[in-house]
Amino acid sequence: MKPVKVGICGLGTVGGGTFNVLQRNASIISARAGCPVIIGQIGARRENPACDTGDTPITHDIFDVARNPDIDIVVETIGGYDVAKELILTAIENGKHVVTANKALIAEHGNEIFQAARDNNVIVAYEAAVAGGIPMIKCLREGLSANKVEWLAGIINGTGNYILTEMGDHNRPFPDVLKEAQALGYAEADPTFDVEGIDACHKLTIMASIAFGIPLQFNRAYTEGISRITPSDIQYAASLGFRIKHLGVARQTSEGVELRVHPTLIPSSRPLANINGVMNAVVVQGDAVGQTMISGPGAGAEPTASSVIADIIDIARTMESPDVAVNALGFSQESLSNSLPVLPVTDIECSAYLRIHADDHPGVMNAVTQVLSKQGINIDAITQKVTREDDGCADIVILTHKTREGTMNNAIAELEALKDIKSPITRIRVETL
Repeated sequence: MKPVKVGICGLGTVGGGTFNVLQRNASIISARAGCPVIIGQIGARRENPACDTGDTPITHDIFDVARNPDIDIVVETIGGYDVAKELILTAIENGKHVVTANKALIAEHGNEIFQAARDNNVIVAYEAAVAGGIPMIKCLREGLSANKVEWLAGIINGTGNYILTEMGDHNRPFPDVLKEAQALGYAEADPTFDVEGIDACHKLTIMASIAFGIPLQFNRAYTEGISRITPSDIQYAASLGFRIKHLGVARQTSEGVELRVHPTLIPSSRPLANINGVMNAVVVQGDAVGQTMISGPGAGAEPTASSVIADIIDIARTMESPDVAVNALGFSQESLSNSLPVLPVTDIECSAYLRIHADDHPGVMNAVTQVLSKQGINIDAITQKVTREDDGCADIVILTHKTREGTMNNAIAELEALKDIKSPITRIRVETL
């Protein structure tokens, strides 16, 4: 069989891991692909000391790889937006198949990239863009293709999960654990994408498109971070039988699709509540299969390389007839629904945890419950925690029944206007899953 030649663009963590696994497992990869799979060229500004590149041709211009007539598959692991997008489109225009781990690029520009691939009869594969080494794309797009997916929910950012785990296990404040995560290499120097949910939202956008057959719509998703979560919130949640996780949630309703990332209370008995550290996990509810969960490492050189190379093998199997390959989002282009809107977060309904820091004197609890009653919000549980010595105030902790988000926003604004409320109210959504 004619060898399939792979060009790797970027030799950092993921690119280096891909190179090493391709070299180490060359025989088994080729046996599974049905033909030899070899690294024909590397495009990188600098070499990776963890990779013995030997006599593999290396160029400092990644676009040389995209234009190289001997390369069949271009692997993009440089990350970012502009250069990566130009590289992928150049490779497509030159008749190359593409494998990418770039979730931001797929979530925000995937519609354009997939159209270009269709126009040029090539494949763009992106298993590694979601949840690292977990085969989440294949699970949703192929393994569960018989199902109408009702909802999915996932811990899809290892940095945020590590921070919340450490805060809960060791009663540590967010800033301290964030610094540790940066020192350990789990969080970037600028951790915004991780702790504010942007990274998770990129992944959720991709999964929701596959699950519900809708175009990629990252700009319509709701995103909220974890920086306001305190050890007290985690302890209060535990006393109520919950754990706090930073979840991506996508749900199909009669009104449209919910697409949201935010801190979430989950019952402690649920498997997803017990995914800790840097691990990722996604739960999918299908009408035929019921509820399934898949978990594993969401990042790292070789776990991510595992997904990259799975895509390379898939392409090698079908590259002579790319028209028979599975559609990028699992649905034909004509079947993608533009009539199923992504709902604004104000239109969703959720139960909520409220932590209200207030003066500790008679009448405050009554004032709080009157505001909620006026807004038509039913209370499931309410308790007042120990008065703090530093300011003489107490925390009132409330669990509500399901309430429309816009209504809850109005109630919180009214509560914060009360003279006895001493700081912004913490609201964390609740999902029973």
